[in-house]
Amino acid sequence: MTIGILEVSFFIPDSSSLKDKRMVLSSLKDKLRSHFNISVIEMSAQDKWQRSTLGVANIGLNKSAVNSTLSKVINFLERNPRIQILDHQIQIL
Repeated sequence: MTIGILEVSFFIPDSSSLKDKRMVLSSLKDKLRSHFNISVIEMSAQDKWQRSTLGVANIGLNKSAVNSTLSKVINFLERNPRIQILDHQIQIL
């Protein structure tokens, strides 16, 4: 069994309040969970209305499958016009 962790920091340019941020994040987390069958949590910058860091966890049978899924998550996020990715890190355990 292999565990993969992805940490993604991003900017939400159209957010003007925490309510706007929560709407974007809620939609984004729901789409990620349903599309990729992964666990997602907001990790930091919870009081900042234009920044966020999401943590994504994936468990699979082998390293390549887990890495592939997390790479697809990054590609999915990069195509989302509501956010701009600032940084990301993948860790495979």
